[in-house]
Amino acid sequence: MEPKLKLIILKLKPTEKYTIIDIKMMIVCVYNILKCIAKSALEVCYLKLFMDIWESKNFFIDLEPLPGGVEAVKEMSEMENTDVFICTSPIKHYSYCPYEKYAWVEKHLGSEFLEQIILTRDKTIVTGDILIDDKPDILGVEPNPSWEHVLFTACHNKHLPPNLSQRRLQSWADDWRGVLQSKRHINCLPPQSLMGSL
Repeated sequence: MEPKLKLIILKLKPTEKYTIIDIKMMIVCVYNILKCIAKSALEVCYLKLFMDIWESKNFFIDLEPLPGGVEAVKEMSEMENTDVFICTSPIKHYSYCPYEKYAWVEKHLGSEFLEQIILTRDKTIVTGDILIDDKPDILGVEPNPSWEHVLFTACHNKHLPPNLSQRRLQSWADDWRGVLQSKRHINCLPPQSLMGSL
């Protein structure tokens, strides 16, 4: 019997144009534009404006899905022996963020996905096989998380050189099915095969 894969879908949001999974991996380009502005040389000038927009009512709920993101997550959730969770970090000034992230998921993925949301400031303590996230370095209490981090390209990480030890998805048009299948294949190998491949 095939082992069940647990996927942590984290940044349901857009990249340069649009992208999705943290719910942000499924959400559009406005999020990434704001994130890029905050990281730019103009940071000091625009930080207050950025934070006002970021923390404003309806910011998260009004974001559009990234092309192919909602469809990819729905398809993943229907795959045999695969559990999909949306793991997202609430912003620190959370007046609207948690509610709006839940509302966004319900609006775009349906109410059945509400049970699949994990809100946490530390993703390293969440157990799973694959984490798809746009954040290049995910740090927390657990130095060796159980999941493989697949980097999802966004404007704030596209400049990073390829890392041979980390897989990357450029968009939801990339071969995310192959990433899942390869992980499933690794999980099916007997323990002695895994040791031989190390």
